[in-house]
Amino acid sequence: MAPQTLPDDIVAKYTGFFGQLAEFVVVSLLVYGIGRIVVVPTVRWVFERQEFEPTLERAFEKVLGVGVIIGAITIGAWMAGFTVFLGGSALIVAALTLAVGFAAQDVLSNFVAGLFIVQDKNFNIDDWIEWDDKAGFIEDIGFRVTRIRTFDNETITVPNTELATTGVTNRMSNETLRISYSLGIGYGDDIDETTRILTDAAADHDDILADPAPSVRVTELGDSAVLLQARFWISDPDREDFSVTRSEYIQSVKQRCDAAGIDLSTTTQHDLSGELAVRDGDGSPR
Repeated sequence: MAPQTLPDDIVAKYTGFFGQLAEFVVVSLLVYGIGRIVVVPTVRWVFERQEFEPTLERAFEKVLGVGVIIGAITIGAWMAGFTVFLGGSALIVAALTLAVGFAAQDVLSNFVAGLFIVQDKNFNIDDWIEWDDKAGFIEDIGFRVTRIRTFDNETITVPNTELATTGVTNRMSNETLRISYSLGIGYGDDIDETTRILTDAAADHDDILADPAPSVRVTELGDSAVLLQARFWISDPDREDFSVTRSEYIQSVKQRCDAAGIDLSTTTQHDLSGELAVRDGDGSPR
């Protein structure tokens, strides 16, 4: 019995389909390669030349990456003659959007929150922020989460909605940052002399600004000490500058007070202040 053969029309049909499929794959990969090798680096170069904010640059690069994939598939389908696919793409996208809307509401809310965060000029890559008793540097703002590097060099992922709806302190949002340091001296010590020591220690430090000028205030009369607070400013603040400058200032004050015979045996405390950037529920600054 002779083996059965497929009708010529079926063979032609499947041969044509697989030919179209091969053309779709080749064209899509070619367009994707051009996008990744030529388009994306070119856009990145333009951003660097125009000195865009790193936050905006990264966000646009992610969107561009998704656009390259969609463009490659679309062009590949069009070149291969899959017009039915392209004609029904709007309906497919609408159906997928509806399905995703019900199945991934948290993901979408984080995505929208991420858009509000990216457009906030006071929220950028490498900024030092604090929120809900946590702190660190912004490493990346993604579509769903923001990655924060802590001072212990740990990376934590924070949902964008959390940062968009929570009060966030940005220590680097302004060009200067005020550091406040409080200490107590004995009731028998000279307040004016201590004030001079505190201001001189600030004036002699290269990284402490002369304008605004350092200042000292008596803040409280405690049970066993007179509490004073020194205030001074640093420029281009970051965590490292803040920590080093504060430490060197405290060391200098301790040495000068010891030399002057001023009693610092009472409990001391320090704090810092900067701009508190609070956002409304939609992510926009108040």
